[in-house]
Amino acid sequence: MEVNPGIKRTAAMVVLKNEEQLLLLRRNKMPNKDLYVPVGGKLDPHERPIDAAIRETKEEAGIELSKENIRFGGVLVESAPNDYNWQCYIYWAEIPYLPPPPCDEGTLEWIDFDQLSELPTPPTDWHIYQYLARQKTFVMDALYDQNMQLLEMKEELEGIVLVSSPGHTA
Repeated sequence: MEVNPGIKRTAAMVVLKNEEQLLLLRRNKMPNKDLYVPVGGKLDPHERPIDAAIRETKEEAGIELSKENIRFGGVLVESAPNDYNWQCYIYWAEIPYLPPPPCDEGTLEWIDFDQLSELPTPPTDWHIYQYLARQKTFVMDALYDQNMQLLEMKEELEGIVLVSSPGHTA
């Protein structure tokens, strides 16, 4: 399905956690090629976000979650003057350790939480991981420029500006 530039696409992501490690996907295609991200993807027509999160986790990691063991974390809205415009429901689940399964979307790897800041990740994700670690619900609003540089990121529930680029005015 073709989406007009600027129209928000809707996705669901799941941060898979085992003690102090996250099972992240190093993507092999756009968007976020070569970056470490949670598993997830676009919602199908008429699909609820939680159902998409469960489906995508099974498709990408072979892990079966249920509505009882997946938790809502928050929402991330990303806006840019190009075709990168997303509304993403973020979930998390505590899972048992397992060897990273193969994935068509890239390579799944267990990452220690204290190593996250050293890895290439989307600029929004570090903030999201901080909220999830505190089990604090969030609504993030991220604004990018044409070159996908993060100009501003706000947490809407608390009214906190997390990122503000020099020279950017809201």
